[in-house]
Amino acid sequence: MSNAILLIQCQDQKGIVAAVSDFLFYNQGNISGIDQYIDKDSESFFMRVEWELEGFRIPKHEINEGFIKTIGSKFDIEHKLYFTDPAPRMALFVSKLSHCLFDILGRHQAGELKVKIPFIISNHKDLEPIAEGFNIPFHYFEMNADNKEEQEAKQLELLKERKIDFVVLARYMQILSPNFINAYPNNIINIHHSFLPAFVGAKPYHAAHARGVKIIGATSHYVTAELDAGPIIEQDVARVRHHNSVDDLVQMGQDVEKVVLSKAIKYHIQRKVMVMGNKTIIFN
Repeated sequence: MSNAILLIQCQDQKGIVAAVSDFLFYNQGNISGIDQYIDKDSESFFMRVEWELEGFRIPKHEINEGFIKTIGSKFDIEHKLYFTDPAPRMALFVSKLSHCLFDILGRHQAGELKVKIPFIISNHKDLEPIAEGFNIPFHYFEMNADNKEEQEAKQLELLKERKIDFVVLARYMQILSPNFINAYPNNIINIHHSFLPAFVGAKPYHAAHARGVKIIGATSHYVTAELDAGPIIEQDVARVRHHNSVDDLVQMGQDVEKVVLSKAIKYHIQRKVMVMGNKTIIFN
């Protein structure tokens, strides 16, 4: 039996937690997880509550309306309701680098990432054998300055046709257009090394090595129109020693990228992320 997950946002006020708890208790809902946060600067209240649907008195398709009538309208709440079944549908976008793709597919195959992966999209054919090895359809879209708009339209059509819930850019080396981003607000996850903006260009690890950096990091975030500046979901770092070569730095960076991206995907799947402006709240 699946669970229901409710994400709540509103102005902080008395009685919200009690009202939500009473709503679930009255309808025989067994709470399996609850977390809340108050942003003092904006006086905003955020909450994530998950409960078991087995034995719940309100039919699944009527929960949203029931919540709005009894609580949502009273407290002027913005909310989103999700269910753990069926699993969300994730599309992977890749280019030539394989480390993030291998990691995601391996975790998915091991049951760590509870998603469906209908297909992989790429602007190169290099990683098609990996998709074939995992028995996942691979779609190649040649991209250049002249056909970018047309190809993105075809990609969006495919995403819509296959009912994709969110997109992961697993080292996809293309800048998405505003039109593409607007089709999936806060539902496109990207990963990049954290040398930006200090070390830009094609060889950031070489530049970082020459500068003698002592940490390598990675950032996973939601994609917005401002390049690499969307709400951050997860970050991590690895220490660098003086004897590490450029190749060492590249390997360390890719290792961090894999872990950070997989964590961001997991938080998103579990509906533990709420966006507040250009920041995120990550619930436990």
